[in-house]
Amino acid sequence: MPHETQRQAAPVTDAQPDGDTFRVPLRHAPEVLLAQARAARMPAFAPSRRVSDLVDITQVDPAVALDIRYATARNFLGFPVYSAARAFLQHPAALALSHARRLAARHGYGLLVYDAYRPWHVSYLFRQAVPDTLYEFVGDPATGSRHNRGCAVDLTLWDLATRQVVSMPSGFDEMTPRAHVTYAGGDVGARARRDLLAHIMTASGFVPLAEEWWHFDYVDWQDYPVMDLSFGVVGNGLIR
Repeated sequence: MPHETQRQAAPVTDAQPDGDTFRVPLRHAPEVLLAQARAARMPAFAPSRRVSDLVDITQVDPAVALDIRYATARNFLGFPVYSAARAFLQHPAALALSHARRLAARHGYGLLVYDAYRPWHVSYLFRQAVPDTLYEFVGDPATGSRHNRGCAVDLTLWDLATRQVVSMPSGFDEMTPRAHVTYAGGDVGARARRDLLAHIMTASGFVPLAEEWWHFDYVDWQDYPVMDLSFGVVGNGLIR
């Protein structure tokens, strides 16, 4: 692949109004969920084969755009759970994401990241927040998720010419069958863009999640430890 000069991602616009953001009926009030998450203690997991090497995605590739939904109220919970709008991945996964961004550019698209590394206590909060009928859409904190390992990324495409986020068969974090990668309804163009994103990510070393078109796991996720680092801690020297 020819050398490409990296540049900061241009601001992008998501045309979806805030009122269209998918919401779940919370099992507890936000303050209760947050207090439970702060008090939760991560269980011991088996030793990992690799040492964590979390990096800030935008330091590896400044052309990757961010829209970190969990640092805002524009998410399925309706309140923020991250202290900063930042995205981290294990270093090899971040390099793979940069490769995917360059592939997307060949098709006239950029990558917009919604989420990447997720502290374990946030996964615990998610599990406590949603009804059990929606468990397929949230990881089990008892086993630890790919996000907790810094090896999963949630993202979509944006048009490099218009700087608009493209439409997909469902919104981000929409916990309905429309989010499944095999969903055959809706707009044919949206399905084509969903499939293009999957092709780009698969070609770059990621594996799609069947229930969520936006979620991709780095192939070596099982080699890394489950972590419960706050964004403040990650940003104070535990990354490159």
